[in-house]
Amino acid sequence: METKTVKRLPYGNSNFERIMTENYAYVDKTQFVEQLENESNSYQFFIRPRKFGKSLFFTLLEHYYDINRANDFEKLFGELYIGKHPTPKKNTYAVMEFDFSGLDTSNEDRFRTSFSQKIRDAVRQFLNTYRNLIPDADTFIQQISAEKLGIQSIQMAITAAKSAGVKIFIIIDEYDHFANDLIAMGSQLGKDVYHNMVQANGLVRDFYEALKIGTKSVIDRIFITGISPVMLDDLTSGFNIAVNLTLEPKYNEMMGFTQQEVDALMQETGVDPNFINVDMETYYNGYLFHEDGAHRVYNPSMILYFFYQILTSQKPPKNIIDDNLKTDYNRLRRMVQNEENRNTLIEIVQNNGIMSDVISKFSIDRLEDTKYFISLLFYMGLLTVDKYRDGRLYLKIPNYSIRTVYWEYLEQLTLEWNKDVMIDLRQQTDAVWNLAYPGNLYPYIEYVSKNIFSRLSNRDLQQFDEKYIKIMLLNGLFQSKLYVPRTEKEVENGYIDIFLQRSPLLPDIKYEWVWELKYLKKGDRKALQSARNDARAQLDKYRKSREFAERADVRFASVIFIGKDKFEAEER
Repeated sequence: METKTVKRLPYGNSNFERIMTENYAYVDKTQFVEQLENESNSYQFFIRPRKFGKSLFFTLLEHYYDINRANDFEKLFGELYIGKHPTPKKNTYAVMEFDFSGLDTSNEDRFRTSFSQKIRDAVRQFLNTYRNLIPDADTFIQQISAEKLGIQSIQMAITAAKSAGVKIFIIIDEYDHFANDLIAMGSQLGKDVYHNMVQANGLVRDFYEALKIGTKSVIDRIFITGISPVMLDDLTSGFNIAVNLTLEPKYNEMMGFTQQEVDALMQETGVDPNFINVDMETYYNGYLFHEDGAHRVYNPSMILYFFYQILTSQKPPKNIIDDNLKTDYNRLRRMVQNEENRNTLIEIVQNNGIMSDVISKFSIDRLEDTKYFISLLFYMGLLTVDKYRDGRLYLKIPNYSIRTVYWEYLEQLTLEWNKDVMIDLRQQTDAVWNLAYPGNLYPYIEYVSKNIFSRLSNRDLQQFDEKYIKIMLLNGLFQSKLYVPRTEKEVENGYIDIFLQRSPLLPDIKYEWVWELKYLKKGDRKALQSARNDARAQLDKYRKSREFAERADVRFASVIFIGKDKFEAEER
């Protein structure tokens, strides 16, 4: 029997040339190169969340347009869409690349120095790469180094290219990286550095103005990417020539994998579907960047991480969620600088989403306004388009992996509500185990009541309702990893407050749970019987749904908290 030849999985590899020449699988996105070239505006801006394939797409553009790589065209592109449908401008540019990650934002002087260094290094690399086309390249390089030029070196490169008759393609990656770092600082220092650098007469503004001047002569194309549009407003007067393609439906799938592409990748790399122990769509899919986009897409890094574990161990993976997501969590925690945004975040977690439009550009000064904060979550990949409801756009948490980012934040917020709260992990673990195997509800509810609820202040309880109870109950369940907790799970008879679905890693867990939650203030004890009746009626509806009918492994319970130190927890 002939052995099937498989390709290598490109996990952690963003070098287009290596992928195409070293037997890696490649998800062909080259049809979008043709679309971008056909745009009437050749100065383009496009953003996507972290780990979405931006760096790989940049190296694709570099290799396709680089005039020095014309002889490699067939080797690199012959089997791809763009190789069979080449565009007029293939291999016609000298490519100048800027990557603004890793800048020193600790103070203004260090930022100036590191930003200028980035520009100087990029221009020297450009001149060195195209010294075969630019006769005086070495002279320019020596002058740039000797005088430690920054933005002035761009004008020197433009002059050199113009004299040599060479057109330039500018590629800018991580254009907003330093701005996001300054936002994360959450201090006046961060805002001051941002304003001084980006607004009028600032170093960053001067950089983009230099590029704009260059478009009058030799800079023929510009492609800029990052993860947020946070600088677009502030750069408008200095760089008002670019078109923002981020929310265009036709580019929805330019980065990210469709379901069809994921299925093809599995076949091409030999991922055994028998080792897939989770619903991949639930964990990794769900991104839609415009309501008219043709398909939802997977985060490429998430799915490649999952496949890498399968291929490495040849068994179902133990770690379903990539720990690299926690960097998003850290940034998220520092961005929530006011009570309104914190409450917005809690609302998103409680409801798995929020009604809001997406704003196409905004300034750092507007992030304390709720609608701008929500849009930033969208661009970071922490929210995505769901659907229109009653004429308004509804954004949702894209998948379960991202939901864990929110819950890790809320876990810390819970502890901040009361510094005296001590989590006894051993007791908590035992309590969740009692839910999963013996099917005993009481220990976990008692644990949460005793260790968390009872320690909250009366001020904390003033804003409490069933939704805040969810946060308290779910923290321990997320930590235990015995369950995949689901909130507001939709069934035909309503929305379940909490559904505890057994972890796919632990199929031997005996019981799943459906919980209906109620909260009564201490003075509302007379309403207790009514709450019991309401909970019982709702659980009866859920029990009759198609998903749960006649299932002996699902238990139904009402959990009623009365004030901060009393509760009822009963199976119904």
